[in-house]
Amino acid sequence: MQEPTFLILTALAGGSRHGYGIITDVERISGGRVRLRAGTLYAALDRLQGDGLIAADREEIVDGRLRRYYALTDTGAERLATEAERLRARAELATRRLAALPRLRGDGSPA
Repeated sequence: MQEPTFLILTALAGGSRHGYGIITDVERISGGRVRLRAGTLYAALDRLQGDGLIAADREEIVDGRLRRYYALTDTGAERLATEAERLRARAELATRRLAALPRLRGDGSPA
């Protein structure tokens, strides 16, 4: 799963959101590293909806403009949980291997 997809699904795991809400939540979740553009987001939302991972939740008119909200489906939650576990296991492995490395001094030589 690509990182933007993971972050979009993670944002929606927090509850139903409209496009701009997803964009701002993804930026917050990623610590500012990922900034989705509207075109990229809506293409991803269309794909995720087509894959059954998200669904349109509701629509409302705000300042004369349609605001569509999206929600995570059960299938989307399952896929997100699977991906989160996969990432957790890889991070755990990396942490174990890093802990096993010989300690280095500031000059790069073994301590």
